[in-house]
Amino acid sequence: MLTGKQKRFLRGLGHALNPVITVGKGDISESLSRETDEALAHHELIKVKILESCLLDRHDVAEELAAACGADVAQVLGRTFLLYRPAKEPKIALPRAK
Repeated sequence: MLTGKQKRFLRGLGHALNPVITVGKGDISESLSRETDEALAHHELIKVKILESCLLDRHDVAEELAAACGADVAQVLGRTFLLYRPAKEPKIALPRAK
């Protein structure tokens, strides 16, 4: 679970990122979860874009995808959200939790 300070830090890093994953019309499929898992393993912090054709609520999509990949939701902003999962050898040094 991320603290508020850590989420703010990740939002700052995620601002310049381009979306790596796009969620379309279908539900959260196993292939989408697998692709997200691989992207998180490679990048640690990824931006996900939800298309207009997606019928699910944006917060539900973020939570479901995060749960499927063992990640944390750092931000949900419009139809875009940030997912974070530390790597085995983290590249991103988060602020310490108190």
